[in-house]
Order: sequence, then structure tokens, then C-alpha cells
Amino acid sequence: MSAPAVASQPRSSKTESYVDNKRKDDIRQANILAARSVADAVRTSLGPKGMDKMISTASGEVIITNDGATILNKMEVLQPAAKMLVELSKSQDAAAGDGTTTVVVIAGALLKQCFTLLSNGIHPTVISDSLHKAALKAVDVLTAMAVPVELSDRESLIKSASTSLNSKVVSQYSTLLAPLAVDAVLSVVDPAKPDLVDLRDIRIVKKLGGTVDDTELVKGLVFDKKVSHASGGPTRVENAKIAVIQFQISPPKTDIEQSIVVSDYTQMDRILKEERNYILGMIKKIKATGCNVLLIQKSILRDAVTDLSLHYLAKSKILVIKDVERDEIEFITKTLNCLPIANIDHFRAEKLGYADLVEEVSLGDGKIVKITGIKDMGRTTTVLVRGSNQLVIDEAERSLHDALCVVRCLVNKRFLIAGGGAPEIELSRQLGAWAKVLHGMEGYCVRSFAEALEVIPYTLAENAGLNPIVIVTELRNRHAQGEINAGINVRKGQITNILEENVVQPLLVSTSAITLATECVRMILKIDDIVTVR
Repeated sequence: MSAPAVASQPRSSKTESYVDNKRKDDIRQANILAARSVADAVRTSLGPKGMDKMISTASGEVIITNDGATILNKMEVLQPAAKMLVELSKSQDAAAGDGTTTVVVIAGALLKQCFTLLSNGIHPTVISDSLHKAALKAVDVLTAMAVPVELSDRESLIKSASTSLNSKVVSQYSTLLAPLAVDAVLSVVDPAKPDLVDLRDIRIVKKLGGTVDDTELVKGLVFDKKVSHASGGPTRVENAKIAVIQFQISPPKTDIEQSIVVSDYTQMDRILKEERNYILGMIKKIKATGCNVLLIQKSILRDAVTDLSLHYLAKSKILVIKDVERDEIEFITKTLNCLPIANIDHFRAEKLGYADLVEEVSLGDGKIVKITGIKDMGRTTTVLVRGSNQLVIDEAERSLHDALCVVRCLVNKRFLIAGGGAPEIELSRQLGAWAKVLHGMEGYCVRSFAEALEVIPYTLAENAGLNPIVIVTELRNRHAQGEINAGINVRKGQITNILEENVVQPLLVSTSAITLATECVRMILKIDDIVTVR
């Protein structure tokens, strides 16, 4: 009697549960473990009380950072699936600019849940599809929670920027850097295309010396180099007419390597005389247009300026800034509202830019050149970042970039959302409720997706040295009572209404984090074999 029952059992289980061969299981397991170990590496740097990582590269340079994208970028990851998490944080950096740690942590938690589901014998495709559904639902829930914001409401923008800065090394300067980031972005927004911000229009110039407090926003241009003092040229010019030139003010040279044999001195003198006349002719043309400031592009083929030409330029009271980088030319011409001049014959007054003042300012141990009061200035702005050592300056620049990105997100999509783990718990609660409505495997998968989202508040509490289990349980309780915006207040170590504490983030950061994380996890799930090609 028992024999047929035993025989019929495997068949029924074969149709219902998913039987995979051992190898594919191993590959999936290896992928998930590798990706999770990457996620655990950055997990400790999440949130305002997160730790920083010190990265020592092979070349011996040291980077101290809290930015998820930077940490993963510098890590040498060899396992292909773990590389996907690095790419994931890069794409979050491109899409939203902030939340690079969050996205990796969410992906790691999702993978952990998927691992459990897989070992329970659910088919990867089923998990993958329900993840997709849950992610779409999550975006809807977030959008419903969001609070609209106007660009004229400077306070809200500053709040969100300072929230982004709070998790960084330079958090004590967030009162200075947050308004600075907001003003920088708002001054770049083009009224014709109000929802596009190109962060390339904001140039960050780093200068050693001083403290981060001395960071300032410059309406105009800043060059991190000295004026060429060849022979007493001017260092300060008012009512400047500025030319950006891409040709060389030096005697012409042949294109091919060859040597000229000069047999006697008269010929030698003739050559020198010709050179002088050539340079003088050029400078006369320049002077004729009334130009009194020259920005000279770096030249590869021959010297952009020689001592002789610098001498003549100083004589005719023209201020010279040489060795302007090739890729800065576009920014400079856009700011000065002038055209780059590629040839001396095209040197005309209408191609010049006009400014009230060009002067050399000494800062710290070096000097910089400032151009202010530019007439018809393009929509660009320059931020001068100062700091006591190179590590601080680099980190300040990265943090500022994150803050700028946050403001850019708000310009693109004008909605704010609470921070401090509030949206994640709310999502977890609503998805959990939705999972009860779904039937079959889907409900099971969505429920584990909901559980995975609790990793964010859990980690926040853990990094702040609070008891994570107590905090997360209390959070769930508060949300179940309908306090949508209850979140973890890390400073006080308890749960408060996060919106009143001014901890806010753009909607775009959260939505893109969840969609990108699920996309990445679905991709890792679908892989069942790694083929190496030698």
C-alpha cells in the first residue's frame, strides 16, 4: 500500500517546486554571496553617524570618504556579480547623485531575501517578476507620500541639501555648504529650460589653505594659477577686455624636425629681427582692439609664449594668464560670453569678453586670479573650496557634489520626502499589507521584499549605536498608528517626526534607489552560469 504512495510523491513535488541542478545553485549562491559582501562593506558608512572609509591605492595615495560611489569605485572587485553592484552605485550617482550607499545596501538586503526564497525552492523567474511588481508598487507608494516643493522655497532646498551633507565628513560645515550649493544650482538654472541643470556649469576650484569655512561662491571666474610676471606686467586690470586665444604668441616653427645652418652673424641678426617683428606685429593687432587681458591656451607643439613676447605684452600693459587647460576653454567662453580666437587674423573687438575687474589675489601659500563683474555673464558659477589639507578638500568637493546633485534632483522633480528611514518603513508596511492580498508565490515574494526594505532603518540605528531591534519595532508600531513621517532621529537617539526635524530628501533619490536596486537584483537572479572565455 505504501509503495505507490511513495512513487506518486516525487512526481507531484516535481511539478510544484522547482528542481535545479546543483551547479546552477552553486553559481547563484556564489554570485549572491559575493554581491552581499560588497554591500556589507559599505553598510557601515550609511547615515549621519556612518563611519568613513580610508582607501589606500596602489600608487600610495590615500582617500578618506563616506560616499558609497567613491568607495566602490576605488575597490578592486574581481567577482563579476559583485562588479554589478559597483556599476549600480555608479548609475545611482549619475541618476540622482546621492543615495549611492543606500542603493547598494538595499540591493544586498534584497539578495539576502532572494537567497532564502531560492533555497525554499521558488523559481528565480517568479521571484524576479514579483520583485518587479513590488518595485513599481513601491514607487507609487513613495510618490503618494511626497510633499511638493517650489524652487522659490529656498528653505526646503537648503534643508534637503544639508541632510545630504550631514552624513559626510564635513557635516559641521553644512550650514555654510548647503546654502552655497542651493545658490550655485539656482544661479545656473536656465529660465528657458527650467527643469534641466547641467552640473558642468558649476566649476569647483580647490585651493589648499584656510579651512572649509573659507569656501565661497564666486560670481565670475577663478583661475588656480598666477599671472605671468615676466617683466613687470600688470597684475590688476579694471574695465578689462578679455580675449581667449588658442594660438601661440611666439616665433613660428617648422612643422617637421629639421635644422637650419646659419653661417654668419648678419643672418642670425636677421632671424632675430624677423622674430621680433613677427611678435610685435601680433601684439599690435591685439592692442589695436583694446584688449588688455589675454587667456592663452596651453600649447603642445611649441611654447605658447616666449620671454620675448611676454616682455612686449607687459610693455603694452596686457595682463597674461597662460596655460589655460584645453577643456576649460568652453566653460570660460560661456562665462565671459566671448568667442575663442583661433588665429591672429581673426582678432576682432566683437570676440572679446568684458569685465569690471581682473586681479591677482594671494590665498594661502599661492595666488589665484579672479575675474569679477563680467558683462552679460553666462549662466555659470564657480565655487572656491578651501581646506587645511588635501584629503579634507577632496572630501569637501565630493560632499559638495552630492549636495549639488540633491538640489538638481529637486529641480528635475519637485517633490520632497522624509528621510531617516521613514519612507522605507512605510513602504515595508504597505507592501506587507499588499502581499496579503496577492495569492500564490507572489505574495510570499512581495512579503520578503517588504522585509528587505527594513535594512535601511536597521542599519541607520546600528551605525548610530542604538539598539536596532527596539528602534525598528517601535518605528513599525508608530507607522501602523498612521504616523507616516516617523523616522529615526539619530541626534536624539529616538523616534520623532522627521519632517519637523528638517531631515528631508528628494523623491528622485528614493525612487531611483529602489528601481535601480531591484533591476540589479533581478539581473543577478537571472544568471545561472558563468562562462569564462580565455
